[in-house]
Amino acid sequence: MTTTPIVALQKPKDISLDEIEAELRNIWRNQDTGSTAPVATRASTFSLVVYEPEEIQQLLAALGLYSGAIDGMHGSQTRDAIRQAQIKYDLRVTGRVGPRTLERLREEYAKLPPEQRQFTNMDIRGFTLNDAIAAQNPCRVITLSPILGEDTGVTAQVSAYCPVQKRNASNLICCEYITLRGTKAALDRVAELVSSLVIGDLPKFVWWRATPNPEQALFQKLARSSNCIIVDSSFFSDAESELRKMQDLVEDGTFIADLNWHRLAPWQELTAAAFDPPERRESLNDVDQVSIDYEQGNAAQAFMYLGWLAGRLEWQPKSYVREGGDYDIRKIMFTNPSGREIEAELAAIPVADWGEIVGDLTGLRVTSTNPDANCCTILCSETTGCMRMEAGGGAQSCQVEQVTALSDQKADFMLGQQLQRWGEDVLYEESLAATTQILHLL
Repeated sequence: MTTTPIVALQKPKDISLDEIEAELRNIWRNQDTGSTAPVATRASTFSLVVYEPEEIQQLLAALGLYSGAIDGMHGSQTRDAIRQAQIKYDLRVTGRVGPRTLERLREEYAKLPPEQRQFTNMDIRGFTLNDAIAAQNPCRVITLSPILGEDTGVTAQVSAYCPVQKRNASNLICCEYITLRGTKAALDRVAELVSSLVIGDLPKFVWWRATPNPEQALFQKLARSSNCIIVDSSFFSDAESELRKMQDLVEDGTFIADLNWHRLAPWQELTAAAFDPPERRESLNDVDQVSIDYEQGNAAQAFMYLGWLAGRLEWQPKSYVREGGDYDIRKIMFTNPSGREIEAELAAIPVADWGEIVGDLTGLRVTSTNPDANCCTILCSETTGCMRMEAGGGAQSCQVEQVTALSDQKADFMLGQQLQRWGEDVLYEESLAATTQILHLL
């Protein structure tokens, strides 16, 4: 991805909450002098509220294990700090924060005396949205940055940046950035202010970079006032529970866009293509065994893919068993419209080289106990290969395909794409409903 040059009309400036709109007006008044070439122009595309808690980096910083910026980007420095913490506290070393690591970090932070719960790391949340978003010319980005420690109210910063356009462009189309910082409780208190800062006649998005909490006052307010809540289920700490929360929100009339759902597109497309030929399409009714492998750490993709497949083929879930073990095996039984029983197995595969997305699919096998059925299909990730799925054996000859991941699966890049297609995603909602039916068997 190319880097878009950025012009700063004003670097982040600390102001009071009451001064936000006045300061933004000053920025544009100062630009309207006729001396700037090209002329800076406020964009009119959409308003975006970003909720970016980033608790992990703050905990690591307070514990003296992380010296980098609080930026929400878990790069090599953050992963190294996580490994140090896991070694120090005698936890399984993964470089990722699972439930046990997060619990222990919170415990150690709580033991610190109040004066040591502060840290001096630079907090640059609100000014690190990548080129994919800047290039879409958002009119206003409001970032809510919860901080740890004592509740001393909410502070505000404003700035304006413009991605440089083509050389023959006469104007710079610019972005306004408003960043509010305070404890979670403090930000809840200013929910009305946040809603008032969103420009009324533009599409309104909320990018909730955390596990959504429908009970949280701030989330409730933003959900009611936005056109679409954008989430990423690869962030979820408990996929089974949080996916059910997503279904509750959809049933309440909230439009949800899950970036992790879009990462499944190559798997869905290749699955559909495998059964496009008429002779294979007829064999879909013979399918009675499905195996889905995913990277250990988050089962959201596996459940959503299974929900999509079950929904498309009208399978009804009947039972759910979590066998556990090294692969945390889960087995779900279905019946198809003809009464045939189907067994689906989900397996969490430990991998040595963790990717940036937690829980990516690594392999899929669709087959039948009927040796004459022409339905055996194996899909596998290019990075992991097909060996595990092909080792399943069987009398049928299988159609084998490797899945190429989307060109960039990072959340910020996919967010830039999502901001161009806001609205109801019927296929996602239908698949989420089927997924939730499965999860209700827990």
